[in-house]
Amino acid sequence: MTTDVGMPRVLAPDEAERAVLLAAPRGYCAGVDRAVVTVEKALDLYGAPVYVRKQIVHNKHVVADLESRGAIFVEELDEVPAGETVVFSAHGVSPAVHQQAEERGLKTIDATCPLVTKVHHEARRFASDDYDILLIGHAGHEEVEGTAGEAPEHIQLVESPADVPGIVVRDPARVAWLSQTTLSVDETLETVAAIRERFPLLLDPPSDDICYATQNRQLAIKEISRGADLVIVVGSGNSSNSVRLVEVALEAGAKASYRVDDASEIDETWLDGVRTVSVTSGASVPESLVDEVLAYLADRGYPDAQAVHSAEESLIFALPKELRRDLKAAAAR
Repeated sequence: MTTDVGMPRVLAPDEAERAVLLAAPRGYCAGVDRAVVTVEKALDLYGAPVYVRKQIVHNKHVVADLESRGAIFVEELDEVPAGETVVFSAHGVSPAVHQQAEERGLKTIDATCPLVTKVHHEARRFASDDYDILLIGHAGHEEVEGTAGEAPEHIQLVESPADVPGIVVRDPARVAWLSQTTLSVDETLETVAAIRERFPLLLDPPSDDICYATQNRQLAIKEISRGADLVIVVGSGNSSNSVRLVEVALEAGAKASYRVDDASEIDETWLDGVRTVSVTSGASVPESLVDEVLAYLADRGYPDAQAVHSAEESLIFALPKELRRDLKAAAAR
């Protein structure tokens, strides 16, 4: 909102030509929103503490906010007292983790993104048909560990085309691929092409495993990166999709691109000589953090952001069944 206080301010020539482009869509996807709301409602329903295995989503501000409300984040289940409630993060867990929780008498709420759950189903199906499964992803990522745990004897990790020459399979005619959902689309297709060159009968998953939100955010950043002097991606360093957005921006033609957790991490020297700044955020980033970046730019003479729409998103996931059951029971009391 602006107020007319008389003669308009005279803009310097460089300021008059400045622009801020804002990607749409950006920020929270349906799976992240579901996971965060799951922890919030669990705290309201059961009271603090509610334990969460790993970070519920890969954003330090979201984690800190939930901690302030009474969530306790742990690395492994042996840190959770017996009988307590524990939420599994959006990235998913292996069957072994589910079994461990049952053995320790923990009340579990599974906030795994339904799109990750789909990949788990595909892993089990390929394994039941005795395929060797090549899982494209990053070693150590929770999602990769959860998917690999569905069929460890059938799955081997492929991180990039450089790994393809070293792949060993039992039958070249029975090889399938799956992928981590948060990868760069282009990066994944490059790896799949390299695998198919070695194994022409490679079987594809029934649908593309790169999630809709990852694809949409990469498409959106390509739109705002062409000709941009600077692209700022809001997201945490352990967020795979946020890190990829920086790379996609540079590949699309941005002169410079940086990832920041929030506006406080922006280096003012990045703005030297910059006319067009493009802004987006990863799939686990609250919109308030983007607003802070836009305010930072406004304070330095950049105009209001122009939204560039490249896709519409309307998908909503239901809360985990365990939580829905307890919420219904509480409402009936």
